[in-house]
Amino acid sequence: MTERKPPGVSYGSWVDRQIAAAEARGDFEDLPGAGKPLPPPTGRDAATDRMLRSAREGDIDRSAFLPPSLALPREIQDLPGKLAKVRSERKVREIVEDLNDRIRKAHALPQDGPVLRARPLDVEETVANWRAGRENAS
Repeated sequence: MTERKPPGVSYGSWVDRQIAAAEARGDFEDLPGAGKPLPPPTGRDAATDRMLRSAREGDIDRSAFLPPSLALPREIQDLPGKLAKVRSERKVREIVEDLNDRIRKAHALPQDGPVLRARPLDVEETVANWRAGRENAS
């Protein structure tokens, strides 16, 4: 458990003491990236810079940064490839119904970015296409 700030001590000096104690214990030695230069600043905050680096390195799905009006159509476009890996019809229905729920919710919310033109998918038609794809692959 972390130590609480003692009454009457400023946050700045308390934090400085915590850092000095951690340095004395060697807590900052052998950290990943030690001795490497910092990435160039982008003018954004550190959290945004970290997320952008993670996205560039492939650690985060880039569609997470898109507004729903762009992310959902992309998800619909990629859906056949995603469903091709699914083995059960029940799971296909769950995936399509989840996508349809998110499309409906996005339409109900104020639009952020371009207008969302995607409409919910026909579950039965999507399942039939999935079945046909499985039969053709066999």
